[in-house]
Amino acid sequence: MLIVQVYVHVKPESVDAFKAATVENARNSVEEPGIARFDVIQQLDDPTRFMLVEVYRTPEDPARHKETAHYQTWRDTVAPMMAEPRSSVKYANIFPGEEGW
Repeated sequence: MLIVQVYVHVKPESVDAFKAATVENARNSVEEPGIARFDVIQQLDDPTRFMLVEVYRTPEDPARHKETAHYQTWRDTVAPMMAEPRSSVKYANIFPGEEGW
């Protein structure tokens, strides 16, 4: 499994639109065979900050995800909503292993 945490800071006036677009992307993303989990998380003390937790089954699946129409629509829709460029960190899961998914 490959876990990617994506950190997003949006403009205050774009919070609701960002949430709507991102939830729609997440709903479609969890239907992809290579995605085990896709969480959209909003920071409590700063509602303009979000984290996406994307869990992929193989190292090749993030690239496949980025080829989908729903990802490309999301990317283009939310680009002007960003207060700063998004960033990401990649992780390998230690526990649970694949048997826990």
